[in-house]
Amino acid sequence: MDLYYSPYASSTGAILLLGKVFGVEINKIPINIQAKEQLKPEFVKLNPQHTIPTIVDNGFSLWESRVILTYLIEKYAKDDSLYPKDAQKRAVVNQRLYFDLGTLHKALAEYYYPQFQKKEADPELFKKVEEALSFLNSFLEGQQYLAGDSLTVADIAILSTLAFFQAVGLDISKYSNVAKWYENGSNVTPAWDEIENTVAASKKLMESLK
Repeated sequence: MDLYYSPYASSTGAILLLGKVFGVEINKIPINIQAKEQLKPEFVKLNPQHTIPTIVDNGFSLWESRVILTYLIEKYAKDDSLYPKDAQKRAVVNQRLYFDLGTLHKALAEYYYPQFQKKEADPELFKKVEEALSFLNSFLEGQQYLAGDSLTVADIAILSTLAFFQAVGLDISKYSNVAKWYENGSNVTPAWDEIENTVAASKKLMESLK
């Protein structure tokens, strides 16, 4: 399987993590966004939106990281523990994934990404970050995991999101449920080193931009 990716993207670690868990051999192909490699005709042919990450699995092209994660589980997992087939349980997992895409990651990206370009932090945008983390904190009230009583792809996706943004300055300590869940998740999630490797690359990049 080919993975077109950025070594600094928050979703990279989660995809590589599942690949390792399922024993999927992944051929990593880095894409340099600054050099506009994503606009090369051969890549646009694979993904007309020219976004990363993108995978090509035996000729099948797919993008959007959370969809890639669920695809990997449905195709390669030996059971449905990470992505339950029960309609209600799966609905909760999906809600958390869409929350990550449309609320949490969105708020974090809008606040932090401009700072990567040496722009001033916008306190109004940080209010959205706080709101999203408060939502996440409420989801975790009395819960060890995000979507049920065991680890799912929702945990993996959002753990990966928070790991990246913690690397660039996010403090989750005042959100007690989130902090406790994150500590547990980093201990129980298999192949967690893939997340750590991505975080290390992100930290190195941020330091070079200072």
